[in-house]
Amino acid sequence: MINLLPYYCIRIMRHGRRGKTMALFHHSASFLRRPLYPESRFTTAAKSTNGAVSGTASELGNLLIVAAIAKTLSKPGGIHSLEKDADSIPLSENLVLQVLRRGSLDAARKLDFFRWCSLRPNFKHSAGTYHQMFKSICLSPRHHHSDILELVASMASGGDAAALDSPTLKLILNSFIRSGKYDSALEVLDCVERDLIQTTSLTPDIYSPVIVALIRKNQISIALSIFLKLLDSSSSEIPDAIACNELLVALKKSDMKDEFKQVFARLRKTKLYPLDRCGYNICIHTLGCWGDLSTSLNLFKEMKRETNIRLNPDLCTYNSLIHVLCFLGKVKDALIVWEELKASSGHEPDAFTYRILIQGCCKSYRINEAVKIFSEMQYNGIKTETVVYNSLLDGLLKSRKLVEACNLFEKMADDDGARATCWTYNILIDGLYKNGRAEAAYTMFCDLKRKGNNFIDGVSYSIVVLQLCREDQLEEALRLVEEMEARGFVVDLVTITSLLSALYRRGQWDSTEGLMKYIRDRNLVSSLLKWKSSMEASLRSPQSKKRDFTPFFPPISNIAEILNLAKSSETHSEGVEDEKDEWSSSPYMDELANKFVSRDTPSQSFSMSRGVRVMAKGEDSFDIDMVNTYLSIFLAKGKLSLACKLFEIFTDMGVDPTSYTYNSIMSSFVKKGYFKEAWGVLHAMGETVIPTDVATYNVIIQGLGKMGRADLANSVLDKLREEGGYLDIVMYNTLINALGKDGRLDEANELFGQMKSSGINPDVVTYNTLIEVHSKAGRLKDAYKFLRKMLDDGCAPNHVTDTVLDYLEKEIEKVRYKKASMMRCNKDDPSSS
Repeated sequence: MINLLPYYCIRIMRHGRRGKTMALFHHSASFLRRPLYPESRFTTAAKSTNGAVSGTASELGNLLIVAAIAKTLSKPGGIHSLEKDADSIPLSENLVLQVLRRGSLDAARKLDFFRWCSLRPNFKHSAGTYHQMFKSICLSPRHHHSDILELVASMASGGDAAALDSPTLKLILNSFIRSGKYDSALEVLDCVERDLIQTTSLTPDIYSPVIVALIRKNQISIALSIFLKLLDSSSSEIPDAIACNELLVALKKSDMKDEFKQVFARLRKTKLYPLDRCGYNICIHTLGCWGDLSTSLNLFKEMKRETNIRLNPDLCTYNSLIHVLCFLGKVKDALIVWEELKASSGHEPDAFTYRILIQGCCKSYRINEAVKIFSEMQYNGIKTETVVYNSLLDGLLKSRKLVEACNLFEKMADDDGARATCWTYNILIDGLYKNGRAEAAYTMFCDLKRKGNNFIDGVSYSIVVLQLCREDQLEEALRLVEEMEARGFVVDLVTITSLLSALYRRGQWDSTEGLMKYIRDRNLVSSLLKWKSSMEASLRSPQSKKRDFTPFFPPISNIAEILNLAKSSETHSEGVEDEKDEWSSSPYMDELANKFVSRDTPSQSFSMSRGVRVMAKGEDSFDIDMVNTYLSIFLAKGKLSLACKLFEIFTDMGVDPTSYTYNSIMSSFVKKGYFKEAWGVLHAMGETVIPTDVATYNVIIQGLGKMGRADLANSVLDKLREEGGYLDIVMYNTLINALGKDGRLDEANELFGQMKSSGINPDVVTYNTLIEVHSKAGRLKDAYKFLRKMLDDGCAPNHVTDTVLDYLEKEIEKVRYKKASMMRCNKDDPSSS
């Protein structure tokens, strides 16, 4: 083989800098063009040898040309140097690709060379050179996005014999999306679909970056439309995991339940999804939180059966399931799953696991268990976040554990990893008010005000204004509203409706317009006044004749039938259960999955959060917020018929009632003794698929107690627990009152013990009720025992306690007088001696 390297080196030394390039170009070209030996001397063996020599020499020549071009481009004015020697450079696709792959050249110099090649009369770029150029630009730390668009337009113009293939297009789209230039990504796709779609074959996978771009631009509807069309066009391919997961997350965040379930069903039909562990976790969490626990559990079982270890459940999977169970009120199940997680899953709980468990226990009034989990969290050295302290503080205060809450707050202040926020102080202020420490709450509020706006916010003012309105201190509440705006806080609808209710309680129906001078947000007050005027006009209008003498809530006699007390609220699986896996790492989860079967329209029958009068979601909830406010005003004044007419008018207008709406009307019916009508409201609530809450069950127990049907209380409790419900302090008090007045004192006492064991401290209402029912039943020793317990627990009596104690004292005097009379009779009777 001929060694040409020394020859090139001599030529380079002779010609100097410019001669280097010329010599390489000239001799490489001439070497590639002429034969090495006369044709007459070729033999079969010689052909083989000469072919090898020629191929090796050609490769070496190309390498030397590429090196020379790269060196020239790396210098200032490199393109001009190439232009001078353009005729001596043998351009080919292979040579251009080698130059574009040189790591020593940056993307800008490669692009200059690419453009220079495009101007050569005898050279056209191929799909390969375009792909390499796009790759260089897209992988460059400094993206040249305008250059990408220019190259795409160049391909679309048809000047080169190249078509944009799927891998290249996906590379471009991903580059734009990574840098946040979603409009550019969509522009490229539009260009491709308009000009190149006839010459390229684009797979569904190509549209994945476009779907991601649309989602991040909040164009979810367009992304969904493209996604569904792709599923229609191909049964064997779907967009990649990132696009599928991004779309499902976006639909979840937008609360587009029907669309989410449609996409999930279509993907599952292809038997290709979920594509990764993240997809499983998204579906498990979302469907579970929307009440479809069966599908969530079955997806978990499917993950366990996967042979691919990358699809097996991880800590995020367990956290998702624990969160779902807590969200649906199945905290007992969540605690068992947590124990399985620690014992046999191979994973250790993290900060998020402890957080969701503590929040779930506090919301369901399992305070002792929440404190136990908190202690374990700190023992394991896991950093306690502010949100965990806030959840536990809120739970302790709602359970009337004021001393424990204050101790926890002091502990939080000493914890370097947690810092009290405005939300922390709001929990404390509200908790002090609810624990009967109004003076302490107001003092804390005033102290925080002096420290500045970093310690209080608009919610702080709203809490105090609401309490002042309840105490009929309207002037002080209005002064605080002015101060609130002076500090830069917005007066929200919650605060305004609190003031409105206080005005109506005073009988100042025409003073609503006076709020204008206290509140700067004239738009909100103006909307409120317009709504009030429209509402009053609607109430004055005559009722439709078609509905005369027709009850809006048809009376129902059998409450047991509505509540389905004889049936289980859950549908159990029929047939033979799956064979039990003795080696399963999560046997309880398997048992739960086998217990439930899929339902066509899964719905959440119980809501962990109590309904509120004002949701304050802007225009979306303004109408129902105002309806609930005026309902509470009318019902407080005893105007039940007016409240029902208001309800009828606005439901006919398309305003959707909430659980608070139904609970308010039902409670008023129960208080007035209209039990059949109250059960009619409950039936209407079920017909509209509104989830019940603990307040709904409170009203049911009150009604049963007044009807003398406390015998159904246990059945109602069983149904409440099956639906994931819990007993708060109000519910315990209601049950104790109903059972006590029905003469079921032993059951009432048992419930009192259960209340204390769950971590809820009895309040003054609890003790007043127990003292009263025991006194009236003649069990004076038990009544006196509860009085002593009340004083020992530091529970301050109120005016109702005085009335109850007066009755107890009279009963004790009666017993003493009776005993004294009996003793006197015994002394006077001679036979007794």
